[in-house]
Formats: sequence, C-alpha cells, structure tokens
Amino acid sequence: MASESSRSTSTRSSRRVRSRRRPRSLRTVKTRTQRSSPHGFFEKLPAEVFDFILDHLSAVDASVFSMASKTISGCIMRHVSASAWRNQMILQWFHCTSPEAEGSALDHFRRLGLLCKRCTLLLPTKDRLRFSYSMFSQVPCLAMDRCSAFPFCRGLVYYGVFLNTLIAGWDELECHRVFDFLCENTDLQRTIEAAVTCRPGACHRLELAVRLFCRGVLLNQWQRGRDSFFWLTCILRPWPIVSQARLLFILFGPLQSDGEIGWQRVRDHVVGQGGLWDLAKAIVLLHDRKETKGWRPDTVLSIMDEMMITPLPWHSENMARLLILCGKSICYNILASKAINGRLSEISRLLIFLILVSEKDGYCMKWAVKMTQQVCQVFSVASEKWSFIQNMENMFSEVTMEHYELVMAGNHNGEMDSLQHLCCLLNAKAQRSHKALQSSVTEVAQLL
Repeated sequence: MASESSRSTSTRSSRRVRSRRRPRSLRTVKTRTQRSSPHGFFEKLPAEVFDFILDHLSAVDASVFSMASKTISGCIMRHVSASAWRNQMILQWFHCTSPEAEGSALDHFRRLGLLCKRCTLLLPTKDRLRFSYSMFSQVPCLAMDRCSAFPFCRGLVYYGVFLNTLIAGWDELECHRVFDFLCENTDLQRTIEAAVTCRPGACHRLELAVRLFCRGVLLNQWQRGRDSFFWLTCILRPWPIVSQARLLFILFGPLQSDGEIGWQRVRDHVVGQGGLWDLAKAIVLLHDRKETKGWRPDTVLSIMDEMMITPLPWHSENMARLLILCGKSICYNILASKAINGRLSEISRLLIFLILVSEKDGYCMKWAVKMTQQVCQVFSVASEKWSFIQNMENMFSEVTMEHYELVMAGNHNGEMDSLQHLCCLLNAKAQRSHKALQSSVTEVAQLL
C-alpha cells in the first residue's frame, strides 16, 4: 500500500511539472513561427491597419523598416505608390516658395530619396529608376516648360536633391543609365535640340527650361568636381562644337534683367564678374579634366572661341574678363592660338582690355604685363614681334579714342561712366608701361 501511494504521489507530481512546463513550450513554438514569417508580428494585421502604421512613420524610419525583409519592403513600396501618400509627401511640398520653408523642403526630399534608395535596394537599376520616377508622375514640373510657376519653380531643385540621394554611390555605368532614362522620360534631348538650333534668344522659354532642368536636376547638387564633370559632359557630348558652345552659354551664361538668357547683354553691355563667374567655373572644370577619354582641353578652347562670337562677337571687355576669370593657362592658350593664326588685331584688342579689366577689377598689373610678354614670345621672328608691339600701341590709341568719343557724345549709361572708363584706361596704360619698364630693367640687371 505504501508503494502504491508513493507511486500515485510521484505520478501527480510529474503531471504538475509537465503542466507547468507546457506554457513555456507553447510560447517558444509561437515565437519561432513568428520569426519565420516575412511580416513578423505584423502578419495577422489587416492591410488597412498596416498602412495606418506606415502613415505614422517618418521617411527615415520607414526606410530603416524597409530593410527588415523583402516582403516588408514590397509593402512599403505599395504604400508610397498610393496617390494619397504622394499628394501628402510630394505634391504639397513641390512649390514651397518662402525662404523659411526652403531648407525644410530640401531636407524632406533628401529623406524621401533615402527611403526610395533603401526600399528598392533589391531591384535592378531600371526598375529602381522606373519606380522612383513614378512617385513624381503627377508632378508637371518635371515635364519641360509645363509648370504653372515656371520659371520660378523650385521643384526641379527638389527632384535633383531626391535623385542625388537615390543614386549616391552608383558607378559610372549606372549613372549613364540614369541619364538615358531621364532623356527618355523628360524629352530632354529634343528640348535641347530645339533650343540650340533656333536663333539665339528666339526660343527663350525653351532655353530657360533646359537651363533650369539641367542645373536643378543634374549639375548643382554635386559637391565633387568629378561628379559635376561627368554630368556636364553627358549633356554636352552628343552635340557638335557649335551646339556645345551655345548649350554651355545657355546653361551658365549671364541672364538679362527680364530673366532671359543674356545673348544681347554680353554683346552690347559690360558684364561684371558675378555674371560671368558660373560660366568661367564650368570652362575651367571641363578644361582641367585632362585624363578623361574622348574629352580634350583643345575641345574646350574651341568651344570657348565659338561661344564668344555667338550670335555676334562679344563686347571686348566681357571677353577679357572671362579670360581672366578662367585663369592663366586658358587665357594664354586662347591668345597663343590667335597669335599662331596671325590674328594680330584681335590679340592686341584683347590684351588692351585685359589690362583695362585688371585696372578696373583690382588685379595685379604685373599679371597682364607678363601675359603680354608671353604672347610676344610666340612670334619667333623679330619682325613679327615688332609688328605685334606696333599693333598693341595703335590699338591703345584706338581704344582710348573710342572712350573719348563716348565721353564727348554721352551715352545711355551716363557721361560719368564713360569718363571713368577713360580714366581707368589711361591709368592702365601708365601702369602697364611702368611694369613693362620695371621688368625690362630687372632683366638687364640680371644679365649684368
């Protein structure tokens, strides 16, 4: 009897132990099941509740959540494709015009670019581009010249920030695919063709559309010169040199007071440093990348030479100021090329205005004198050098008389401007003569 009672006691105690352990095993099985599901704890949620949760996530949080699994990523892609989400997250932000909202809008589209980058991480490049562009399919700003706020729309800049974040770190082949995709879906190439084949200034709205799209989406968002060079050459390379010259001016040339491209301004008026600075930086960027295949520094010089006579020759002071802003190497190469081709009158006039701009803008006169001496060394025969010097002196007299006649006749800018230019010219001539004489004395002293 004692043995039976002890047996029944042990049986009851073992049942108690098993009954206590059973809930633990059930919890373990449930957790493993949940871990094996792509949705995890969200597997039993209705789609509406899951979308409600996604609506309350920031773009950065949603981008991190999208990397949890392929299924979660697909759900987020479906969520951001809904028109309600696009209206709230894209369309409402696209025309922020106040300066206070500008910074917030840029950060917002940078975060959207990160979200798109992460949730499409497993897709091929073409599918990633197609999905990212579909997010902006209802935005008219990406279509050339169709935005109601054109040309003051900032939407292209916002899309450029988005695209910059999306493709950051992509290799050159993938970036070529990005450019081809944009050309195919935005009619970029056809718009450029129309802008560069019509008479300069005649299609001013198309010219502005090309400028705003290329700079806002492709050029202004990159910090490294290598990236800017890549996108600029993608834009320029398909066209002949004449069209490249016009396109470069459309992209970076100065604007007129009415907002149009300044074709007439560079021809008839003096443009300050600020108006030519972007153009000079673009020329230097193209010229200094000597290691790139299919793009030579000589090509840049030809483009620059063509640009300064399109549609008519620029004002000589604008030519000289652009050469100074481009730096010593480009300036010398342009002048030396003209010297080799025997264009003495043109070189002499440019050098006179180089000296005048140096005086007006506060550059060291020694630089202009040294440039004149280097150009003189291009001529190998003494008679050619003497002819060059005579052309320089005659051109100084001619330009001085031009300014004197403007002072006497008066012009639309006022007599004081013309008088000031004349005084600067005479002072520049004196400074140039002084520096040249000083340089000659130094050379003689070294020989002695």
